[in-house]
Amino acid sequence: MNMADVARIASLDQFRGYTVLGMFLVNFVGSFAAIKAVLPVLSHHHTYFSYADSIMPQFFFAVGFAYRLTFLRRAETHGARSAYSHAVQRNFALLLVAFVVYSVGSRWEQWADATQLDVVLLRWAKQDLFQTLSHIAVTSLWVLPVIASRPVVRIAFAVGSGLLHLALSYAFNYRWANTPPNGVDGGPLGFLTWTIPLIAGSLAYDAWVADGSRARVARRLLVWGLAILALGYGLTCLHLAPSDSDEWQFRMTVSPAAPPFVFVDVKPPTDNLFTVSQRSGSLTYLVFGAGFSLAIYALFVWACDIGTLRIGILRTFGTNALLGYIIHSMVNDAIKPFAPRDAPLWYVFAAFGVSLSICYLFLRYLEKHRLFLKL
Repeated sequence: MNMADVARIASLDQFRGYTVLGMFLVNFVGSFAAIKAVLPVLSHHHTYFSYADSIMPQFFFAVGFAYRLTFLRRAETHGARSAYSHAVQRNFALLLVAFVVYSVGSRWEQWADATQLDVVLLRWAKQDLFQTLSHIAVTSLWVLPVIASRPVVRIAFAVGSGLLHLALSYAFNYRWANTPPNGVDGGPLGFLTWTIPLIAGSLAYDAWVADGSRARVARRLLVWGLAILALGYGLTCLHLAPSDSDEWQFRMTVSPAAPPFVFVDVKPPTDNLFTVSQRSGSLTYLVFGAGFSLAIYALFVWACDIGTLRIGILRTFGTNALLGYIIHSMVNDAIKPFAPRDAPLWYVFAAFGVSLSICYLFLRYLEKHRLFLKL
């Protein structure tokens, strides 16, 4: 199929909008005591796959889908050199946006005290810089050499990246990511496992373009998703402590584990590299997250590409996702001072409703005036 013939894909827009809406929800309510007590699935716990943990892999899945589409389209119309150059420029631009958006939580106060700078740099590297936008930019650059390659090459690249992350986690990165200040989303090396859902998204695009029958595409994506979910669960049944806990003995054991989506009331770190953990960016987390993203996207193909489902708020959020990401943090900062951490559940959701309404008003206004922030 000629890339110029690919129209706007309704299922991707709605899927992306659903993911943005989910992000708004979990980023606002996740820190409240009532949520952690009554609806722990809306919080990050770093020991199982909660609903909150499903959001970021879906972003990477959507990025991978669109990345493959836009890269091939540009390569076809402007040549491969232009496509590679454009991808490098846009991802470095996204890194610059991330540098500005993610302010450092501590600062260098005195010129003569270099230890303060050490503290600032450590927190900046482990927590403040490497969040969603930075991970998307770095992962996209990492995947760039294979984004135009055959499926088998991309799958091998994803597998190799995941195994490399596992090896580095065993050597030092697991302990480093789980030592205060704790890492966020895998820290600087998280891009290795975030590669997995991004590659999954690129493969979903291949399936969508290659087969004109949307019913077959949806079935295929659902089967792939369920198979990868099963693989993710199988990996959680492996148990391996990091090197500093097993004195480099590499003793891997196998025993049944609770499914990744079952809440486990354990605080990290678990000293098990196969624990489903967003903080660690663990292999199990991103394999399971990729499968979950495929399965959910298959439902959107059924609803939007086979059916006629179009939800306005999802369209609004999905077509201006980057700006929504930036705006929602500022809106939350404006609303949360009026919402105590121990507020009752009804008050938490009422406050979220205010935050969501303000975000929607901003993004809907910009959509009406055709103002979009894209890189």
